[in-house]
Order: sequence, then C-alpha cells, then structure tokens
Amino acid sequence: MLIDDDCWTAVLARDRAFDGRFVTGVLTTGIYCRPSCAARHPARHNVRFFADGAAARAAGLRPCKRCLPDDVSRDERAVLAAIAAIKAAEQPLALAALAAETGYSPTHFQRVFTRHTGLSPAAYARALMQERAAEALTGEGRVTEAIYAAGYSGPSRFYGNNREKLGMAPSAWANGGSGVTIHWAVVPTSLGPMLVAATDKGVCRLSFNEGREALVARFPKAELVEGGAEFAALLEQVVAAVEAPGDFAHIPLDVKGTAFQEAVWKELRRIPAGETRTYAQLAAAVGRPKAVRAAGSANGANNVAVLIPCHRVIATGGGLGGYAYGLEIKRKLLEKEAK
Repeated sequence: MLIDDDCWTAVLARDRAFDGRFVTGVLTTGIYCRPSCAARHPARHNVRFFADGAAARAAGLRPCKRCLPDDVSRDERAVLAAIAAIKAAEQPLALAALAAETGYSPTHFQRVFTRHTGLSPAAYARALMQERAAEALTGEGRVTEAIYAAGYSGPSRFYGNNREKLGMAPSAWANGGSGVTIHWAVVPTSLGPMLVAATDKGVCRLSFNEGREALVARFPKAELVEGGAEFAALLEQVVAAVEAPGDFAHIPLDVKGTAFQEAVWKELRRIPAGETRTYAQLAAAVGRPKAVRAAGSANGANNVAVLIPCHRVIATGGGLGGYAYGLEIKRKLLEKEAK
C-alpha cells in the first residue's frame, strides 16, 4: 500500500532504495518518473503516486526519458557489471565501491544484487573464491599456490572461511580424498537400499540403489570405512528423516557446489515438508526467474537426496518432472510428506 507522505519524502531525497516500489506521476507534464529521478522536483500538488508504470500509463502518463522508469533491465545490467568487477578483482571489493560503479546506493544495490543472484555481493565473492579454490585444488598444482590464485590473502584466511564449508582439508580436493576418512553404509528402507556416507563434517552422499563404487568414483583416494560407532548415530538420524519426513535441518551436511547451485540448494531446504515448488518458482526464489533450466540442473546436481529435498520440485504442469533415482521413489517421498 502506498503512503503518499512516505513516497514524497523518498522523492525529495531522490532515494534509490524506493526505485521499483512506485513511480511518481506529474500531472502537469504528463510524465512519470523513478523516485530517484534527477529532474527538478515538481510542486507537491501536481504529483500523484502509482504502484508501477502500467498504472501510470493507464492514467494517461508517459515514461520519463531521463530516468527511464520502465527500463527493467537496468537492475540486471548493474548486477552483471558488479559480477564482472568481482570476477576481475584480485581482492574482495567493498559494497560502497560496487554501488558507486552502478549508480545505486549501497543499501539498494545490495537488495538488487541479492534479488537477482540469491546471494549478497560479499557472499557471492566468497562463493566465487571458494569455487576457484576448489577447481584449482583438483588440478596438479600446490595447495598454497591454489589458495593465492583463488584470491585469498593467505592460507589462514582460506582455512578460516572454508572450515565449515568444505569439510575436507584442501589437500583432499587435490588428491581425490587423500587423507580423508569417509564412513558409509547401505541400509534397507521403505524406498529401497539407501547409501549414506559422511565425513567428520557431515553427510556428503545420500542416494538410492548405489553402493561403495559411487564413493570410489568421487573420492578414489579416500579411506572408505564401512560403519563405525559415531557414524551409526548419524545414520540413525538420516534413516529417520527418510522414513518419517519432517524437520531435518539439524543433520550436518558436507556439500560443495557453485554459488548458484548452493543458492538453489538453500532454497530447496526452505520448502516445507508436504509442499512442492515448480522449477520456475525455484528459479524465481533465487532471484533468477529466467534461469529455469539452470535451476533444474542445480537441482539435479544435488548429492544429498532427501536432506536437500530436490524431490519437492515438480514440473510447471503439475507432473512429477525428473528424479535421479526414479519417479517411483520421488512419488513415495511426496506421499510420505503429504501425510
């Protein structure tokens, strides 16, 4: 609901934070503007506020050629410019510097960036460095060189930022899990045989109708230990989460993906049990409404079934869509949660 006094205050301040929330119609000139328009302020009694450009046009007004209130791609261009700057920078850029480059206030730019990417600029930069480090560490180079090449100021900064994120030591990424112990088990469930594997940080694999070979393919040099006392307690929680779906956010995970994939996985964990979302809704939830296929790919890249509930995403027409472990398992999971 628009409150005229608040809108007028925003117009007088040329507050960019209100761009996109309403437009200012000037009855004497017949145009409408963004709240932040740099044009000279009209007299208050000649102004009327509209929820959007469509409402203003319906009242017979036309868009301002100076501030381009209907230029919906302006935000997207600003975000793309900021992403390019983040990728080109050797060190993290301050929010104020990114905002200045795009012509937005820091507060408004952070909101715009988060809406489009699902991450704040700072979180995006951290995720980008983590992604670069993970990619570099899968090569043949030295760990320290990979850390600096990814943009970290030193090993201590990398370890501090990624201790909870990566779970495994950086050398594990470079050597196929060398030095890492992964406990695992295949247990019977109402959905069929279920593989559960975990590092000391959390569950790194949950799948159906797979065995030890799936872990060997991903971590050929890890020490794979079947069972274990501590692992048994975690396994019991995982089985309970599958058999009686509900709130399982307390179960620790050890997963790694791109910034976009992790944003999608985060949204998946926000879908309540018993509810579903379409791929289009999932893309919109992470601020990328046009990236429906990318959201589907990120959904499919999930290595921890059920705990990251990718089965709760269905096709736009109401069909089940796809599922890595077969539609029958997806159907049974949704039926369990519906009850």
